[in-house]
Amino acid sequence: MSNIILPKSWNMAENEATPESVYMDRRSFIKGTSLVTLATAASFYGCSMSPTPDPDTPIELTANEKRSYPAKRNKKYKLNRRMTEERVAASSNNFFEFSEIKSDPRYLAQRMETSPWEVEVNGLVNKPRTFNPDDFYKLMPVEERLYRFRCVEAWAMAVPWTGFPLKALIDLVEPKPSATHIAMTTFYKPFTAQGQLAFWRPWPYTEALTLEEAANELTFMALGIYGRPLPKQHGAPVRLVIPWKYGFKSIKSIVKIEVIDYQPPTFWNTVLPMEYSFEANVDPDVPHPRWPQTREKMIGTNAVRATQPYNGYGEYVAHLYT
Repeated sequence: MSNIILPKSWNMAENEATPESVYMDRRSFIKGTSLVTLATAASFYGCSMSPTPDPDTPIELTANEKRSYPAKRNKKYKLNRRMTEERVAASSNNFFEFSEIKSDPRYLAQRMETSPWEVEVNGLVNKPRTFNPDDFYKLMPVEERLYRFRCVEAWAMAVPWTGFPLKALIDLVEPKPSATHIAMTTFYKPFTAQGQLAFWRPWPYTEALTLEEAANELTFMALGIYGRPLPKQHGAPVRLVIPWKYGFKSIKSIVKIEVIDYQPPTFWNTVLPMEYSFEANVDPDVPHPRWPQTREKMIGTNAVRATQPYNGYGEYVAHLYT
C-alpha cells in the first residue's frame, strides 16, 4: 500500500512562489518609501537631516568674487517692467531637490556645501576640462544682465544676473564637428537635498539644449544675482539662465556639462512628457494642462501681463526655430 501524503494548508507549489526579482523590487520600493517618510517626518518635527543654517548669514567672498561685484552691466539687455525685489525673488524658488513648496528652499538649500565645487566639461570636445567657480571669474567675460524670467506655472520676475555667456565656455573647450547638443547635470546628494529621496523621479536633475541654442548670445551662465554671488536657493554656485524658455530649463547648481551628438532625455520631459516639452519655448498659443499661458503674474506684485512669444526675446532667437 503506497503512502498518501496530504499537503499541509500552508504548502504551495514551487511555481507559485514569488520570483526573487519581484520580491527584491518590492523591498526596494518599501525601502525608498521609508526613506522619504523618515525625511519628511524629520523635517516636520524640526529634526532636519542636517542643521539648517541661517540664509541671511553673510558669506565669505574669494578675492576674485570681491573684484567681480558689482559687475559692469551690459546695457544691451533691458527690462520693460519693474525689477523684482530681491527679498521676493529670494523667497520664491522652484528647487524640487529640497522642497515642492517655493518658500522652503531659502532655508533648506542652506544645508548644501557649495565650496569646494567642480564643473566637469567633457564629451565631444578637443579640450575637456574641470573648472571651479573661481576659474569662471578669472577666465570668462563676467558681466551683469537684466533678464525677464518666466515660469511654466504662469508667474514671472525680472532680475539682474551676473555671469557670462555659455558660448564663451563652449569656445574654450572646442566642440568637435559632430556635436549637436549640450547636456547638463546637477548634484546628487539625497541626504542633504531630501527631495532627491523621491526615488520615482529620475535624479539627478538634467537639462539640455541644442548646440545652436547653447551658443546663442542670450544663453547665460549665472554666478550671481542682485550684485552678489548666487544664494544657494537660486542655484549656487553656478546655474543656467535661458530667458526665452520656461524656467525649468534653467538648471541650477551644475556639476557636469557634456557635449554630445544626440538629443538626451531631460528631467521634466521624462517625468511628464505631455506637459514639459524638450524645447520649452515661452509660447502663449500653446496651453499647458494646468496653467493657461496667455497671461503671467509678476511675483511680489498684483501686476498681470500678457505673455509674449519667446518671453519677448524673439528678435534674438526666433530664427532658431523657423
